[in-house]
Amino acid sequence: MSVVSLPRKKNLRADAAWVIYQILENGKSSRECLHKVQQRHSAQDSAWLQEMSMGVLRQLPQLQVWLRQLLDTPLKNNKKILEHLILLGFYQLAFSRVSAHAAVGETVNAADFLGGKNLRGLVNAVLRNFQRQALTEQRSTDPIIQSGMPKWLYKKLQQAYPDQLDDIIAQSNAVAPIWLRVNQRQISRTDYQHLLDDAGLQYALSDAHPDGLILLTRRDIPSLPGFAEGLFSVQDGAAQLAAAYLDAQPGETVLDACAAPGGKTAHILERQPELQDCIALDNDSIRLKRVAENMQRLKLSPQMVCADAADPKSLKDTPQFDRILLDAPCSATGVIRRHPDIRWLRKRTDIEQLVELQARILDTMWSRLKPGGTLLYATCSLLPDENRDQMLTFLARQDDAQHSPLHEADTAKAPGRQILPAEQQMDGFYYCRLVKSK
Repeated sequence: MSVVSLPRKKNLRADAAWVIYQILENGKSSRECLHKVQQRHSAQDSAWLQEMSMGVLRQLPQLQVWLRQLLDTPLKNNKKILEHLILLGFYQLAFSRVSAHAAVGETVNAADFLGGKNLRGLVNAVLRNFQRQALTEQRSTDPIIQSGMPKWLYKKLQQAYPDQLDDIIAQSNAVAPIWLRVNQRQISRTDYQHLLDDAGLQYALSDAHPDGLILLTRRDIPSLPGFAEGLFSVQDGAAQLAAAYLDAQPGETVLDACAAPGGKTAHILERQPELQDCIALDNDSIRLKRVAENMQRLKLSPQMVCADAADPKSLKDTPQFDRILLDAPCSATGVIRRHPDIRWLRKRTDIEQLVELQARILDTMWSRLKPGGTLLYATCSLLPDENRDQMLTFLARQDDAQHSPLHEADTAKAPGRQILPAEQQMDGFYYCRLVKSK
């Protein structure tokens, strides 16, 4: 890992290159990196930063092909970041509305902010050669390069979804819609629609999501009507299905395992205010603070517990529950359109480790479920290893586990509901409902 500090003076392209570098070279998440640079810029420039840096991640394989054609010797150590600046320049020239003059001139100038003043000539020469050779018109015909995915992930998706692969790739590279979930403890969806109408904001509804709507006018979230008052949350339509599938009833005790940032906990409480108890559990105290902040805004009061869902000893003081929502740690391959960095942060070797962790958490949570209780297993993954295969293995080893279908295609041989990206405009997601024998 090479440490490159955030440029002391702000510069749009230098800051974008720093974000790309931190993700690809140091394995940092876009959420962490983008926040650091966006707070230095205006709202408009912050949006540009996100569009450009995430765009590079979506088109990375093709951009790297061009880089290898034009850069004879790879840059090393603290100069490596200039390769990421060049990738940003390629992206502007090939995939954005930025003028060619600005894409070249401003990108070359940004080298000064990244400690590359003596390499301005190199950056300029590479970008000029890119234009001179008209490489924008010379795209790879390799379907893996065209997909914008790492080879291992492309192969796994191809194996799992041979007929839907092209659509999955296209949707994973698209820009995700903004879903809102109306807090119907505070306001009805109809009344909230009136607030959006009064603000001149356009939206669409979904019959399958009685609490949700899709915002068609992009706007900074805190500026939307009723944000501070807790009238809504931002939550994708697929995630909004969790509370309905769990179907908590009055007087029951409910556990949301791996709860942070708390969107599903909140929805459970919004739908069913007469629970005996609702616990939001997470193993990260900092993430639980974020849950607490969200609950305060939404005027909800779950109990919060910091514990490891995979460790039975850490849960020995908790009761058994009527219903458990297990939104398990996963590869997050179903939300790549929303978080393009995931495709480069995840490695092939991560999947086996995740499957093992999910199995441990499943067994621990099962021990905390009352006889006759319901456990809803969920991931935002597209990979059968983490979803259908995980459930088949669990059902085979737990004699008291029964599969409870969510719809007609949810069968014993193929348990659960696999949602693919953009199905009803939702993210990729998986659900499987299990009932414990009495």
